[in-house]
Amino acid sequence: MYPLMHNNITDEDIDCLISFLRTKPKLTQGDKVKEFEESWSEWLGVKYSVFVNSGSSANLISIAALKEKGLQGEIIVPPLTWVSDIASVIQNGFTPKFADIDLKNLSMDPKKIMEAVTVDTRAVFLTHVQGFNGLSQELLDFLEEREIILIEDVCESHGATFQSKKLGSFGLISNFSFYYAHHMSTIEGGMVCTDDEETYQMLRMLRSHGLVRESTDDSIKESYLKESNELNSQFIFAFPSYNVRNTELGAVLGLNQLKRLDDNNKARTENLLYFLDNLDKNIYKVDFDLEGSSNYAFNVILNEPDFILRNKVENILTNAEIEFRRGSAGGGNQLRQPYLKSFIPEGYWNNFPNTEHIHHFAWYVGNYNGLSKSKIKDICDTLNSV
Repeated sequence: MYPLMHNNITDEDIDCLISFLRTKPKLTQGDKVKEFEESWSEWLGVKYSVFVNSGSSANLISIAALKEKGLQGEIIVPPLTWVSDIASVIQNGFTPKFADIDLKNLSMDPKKIMEAVTVDTRAVFLTHVQGFNGLSQELLDFLEEREIILIEDVCESHGATFQSKKLGSFGLISNFSFYYAHHMSTIEGGMVCTDDEETYQMLRMLRSHGLVRESTDDSIKESYLKESNELNSQFIFAFPSYNVRNTELGAVLGLNQLKRLDDNNKARTENLLYFLDNLDKNIYKVDFDLEGSSNYAFNVILNEPDFILRNKVENILTNAEIEFRRGSAGGGNQLRQPYLKSFIPEGYWNNFPNTEHIHHFAWYVGNYNGLSKSKIKDICDTLNSV
C-alpha cells in the first residue's frame, strides 16, 4: 500500500502534549498560542501571525478583513484551488473572477491574472499549488502599480520561496494550513499572516467573535469604549464575526513540529527530484518550474489529452494499491462544481484549457518525509508500465 500521507505525529510530539497537559494549563488562547504565533512569524519573516482552527478559516477571515475595510468588487481567484478560497470570496460578498493556470507550476499564470484585471478588481487571491511558487516580479510590480491587494494561499507550500524570500511574506495577507497531511501539522489548524498592523488587529478580532478585547492595541479598545460607553468593555463586538480559534494543544504541537519543518521540506524536495528523474518524460510532464519549490505531493500529468491512457493509469495505480487523487489540488476545475452554477454559465470551464487538462489528465500521489527511494522507484515503474 502506498498511501497519500503517513502519520507525521511523532512520539516526541505526543510526549510534549502529555507533559503540557500535566501542568493543568489553560487550554485555549493562552501563552502557547502566542508563542507559536511569534515563532511562526519569525520563521516566515513577517511581523504578525494569527493562529486559527484551519486553513479554510484563515481564508475566511482574510477576505472578511477586506470586506470590513470597506472594499467591494472583484477578486481574481484560480480555478485550480481548494474550495474555501473561492467560497470565502463569495461568502464575503465579492465577485470571483478566474484566471487560468500555468502548467509549469499549477498556479495562476501571471499574464492571465493581468489580463483579467478590471477597474472593479480589488484583490488577487493567489494559490501556491502543492509546493510550487506562483509569483513573478512582473506580477508583483503590476499589482503594486495598480494598488491591487495580493493575498497568498500557501496552505500546500510551507517553506517555498521566490527570490530567496518565503512565500507568504509578499502579500498583504497570507494563509497557511496545518492539516494532517501538510508539511507540518497541528492535526487541524491554520495561520493568517501579515506585516500590516491595522490588518493584524482586525484579524485578531475576526478570529474571536469580533471581540474588541482581542485587540492588542489599547487605542482601538479605548476608541470603541468611548463610542459605546454603555457596554461592558469585555463584551464589545466590532464585527459580525466568527469563532475560529485554535487551542493551546494545537500550539504545543505546532511548536514541536516547526522544529522539524525545514529538514522535512528538504527530504520532500529530494523525493520529488528522484521521482521526476525516474518518471517517463515521453508519457508524463516533468519540466516543472522547481525554483524555490517545497513539494507537497508528486504531480502526475499526461503530456497529451488521452482518456484511454488516463483510464489505464488509474487502473494500474489502483491495482498496485497506490493512492491517488485525480484533478490535483481541490479535485480539479472548480468551475465545474455545483456551488458555482449561479455564478458562471454552462461550459464556461472550457475557457481554461490548462485547468481542464489537469482536471481530466492529472493526479497527485503522496510524498512525505520518510518515503523511501525504493518505494518512489516502485511508483515510477508502475506509472511507466502503461
